[in-house]
Amino acid sequence: MLRTHNCGELREKDVEKDVALAGWVNRLRDHGEIIFLDLRDRYGITQVVFGADDKELREKAKKITPETVISVKGKVRRRPAEMENEEILTGKIEVVANNFTILNSAKTPPFVIQDEVKATEELRLKYRYLDLRRKTMQDHLITRHRVIQIIRKYLDEKNFLEIETPVLAKSTPEGARDFLVPSRMHTGKFYALAQSPQLYKQILMVSGVDRYFQFAKCFRDEDMRGDRQLEHTQIDIEMSFAEEEDIFGLTEEIMRRIFKEIKGIDVKFERMKYSDAMERYGTDKPDLRIPLVIEDFTSQLKKTGFRIFQSSETIKGIRIKRKFSRREISGLEDGMKKQGAAGILYLTEDNGLSGSVAKYVSGDLVNIKQGETIFFIAGNKKDAVKYAGMLRLKLGEYFSLDKDDFRFLWVVEFPLFEIDDEGNTVPCHHIFTQPKEGDVSLLENTPLEVKGRQYDLVLNGVELASGSIRNHNPNIQRKLFKIIGMDDKDIEERFGFFLRALEYGAPPHGGIAPGIDRLCMMIEGVSTIRDVIAFPKTLQGTGLMEGSPSEVSREDLKTLGIKLEK
Repeated sequence: MLRTHNCGELREKDVEKDVALAGWVNRLRDHGEIIFLDLRDRYGITQVVFGADDKELREKAKKITPETVISVKGKVRRRPAEMENEEILTGKIEVVANNFTILNSAKTPPFVIQDEVKATEELRLKYRYLDLRRKTMQDHLITRHRVIQIIRKYLDEKNFLEIETPVLAKSTPEGARDFLVPSRMHTGKFYALAQSPQLYKQILMVSGVDRYFQFAKCFRDEDMRGDRQLEHTQIDIEMSFAEEEDIFGLTEEIMRRIFKEIKGIDVKFERMKYSDAMERYGTDKPDLRIPLVIEDFTSQLKKTGFRIFQSSETIKGIRIKRKFSRREISGLEDGMKKQGAAGILYLTEDNGLSGSVAKYVSGDLVNIKQGETIFFIAGNKKDAVKYAGMLRLKLGEYFSLDKDDFRFLWVVEFPLFEIDDEGNTVPCHHIFTQPKEGDVSLLENTPLEVKGRQYDLVLNGVELASGSIRNHNPNIQRKLFKIIGMDDKDIEERFGFFLRALEYGAPPHGGIAPGIDRLCMMIEGVSTIRDVIAFPKTLQGTGLMEGSPSEVSREDLKTLGIKLEK
């Protein structure tokens, strides 16, 4: 038997037991007449002793290298009181070895396998199998497992069916580029890797499933950042005969259970209209831990003689009780310019006014108090709101935000449509959302005024989940398609199967899709979802360990009817 116990299992109750352990050599300490070896596996570390009474075994043990896989047999004994290690669960015992077997020798690792790793992320991703041996990374994976099990158990209690939907799907516009998969059997035609199970889960509601969920892999060919990957996992949830309060209640209970069982804390939920979030925080995913709000100074400051204020449509400002050095101001300005802003203006009250607009703005005009600084962003309304929101986040870095202060927020009453950077009318969330009751009549002439029955769950400035009450009326769905510029031919080609499903008695339904990766990132207090995904891609979309993406042979391309052009 290679092991009778794991490396985190033995305690004082096991003293005098003959045991077998197996794992990786974490560290070896040669004290001459005695050798201490720390043996590690997923469950913990156990100290193994090679003593003076077996010189041959001790000399053999000296040759063991770090990260070598061994099996050890021996007897458990209590450590002397002065040698106990309170930092590990097995710290009151050790195993006196009487035999060991090298199961697999290890080369010298490119970095030390320890929590405070000094290797670059690129090196860690290239040798991901070594990086994942670190306790920190193991803990991330364990948390992810626990989160999934809590959710699965709760949804099963609530009569949800776990159903898998296809990954190879039809290419439909859902907000990002599709990953296309060529068909060998149908030359010239392509599948798309599903960006989400959106249409499938709605069709499951038409099918009478009533309550569905799955831990769905979603694929989106889009630029990556710390909380975004080319593939991610979401908890896809859909309910028939549901309204917003049903979705909110279900989701809140899931989050309460997760944070209670894993973090030992109770969480609460706030609500805010989309319009209020944009006006006060400059974003639809505000971090409520930052004690700053955006104020509108347009009516006061357009009256001044300052040319920039006079020519601006909107003037937004953020007041903060702090005096800033010239260096700090320059850093904020440089940061905002990198984001695309023209610049920032400011006013400080410190026993007298100072700042870039002190010549033009009186203290009474903006009600500035002693010790305060007000930063101003001026321009057209859309840009002023956006850049004020970015500035608020930068100013938030001057506060000590508690990672264990979890501020949940429902953002509701989003507009159904918005105008993108190219001037096109596009869905604010997705095109399958039901218009708010009473707004359907506005679709024909003023679609931008229509509110959608859609909602986001935000946690500390991160969009954790998005969902909506779906449109189950095929006639209204056709109108929505046409508003974003699709003609009858496009509609039939891309969504004909879906519209036909809605024509056969689709029930009212709605759902939500929290992101597992982002949720685990927040729970673990890390800054990137790459740390909670076993095998992530880099920001450039490459898998450094396996070398993906990679070229394929000309023969394989020929089989698929594909010819590459330079």
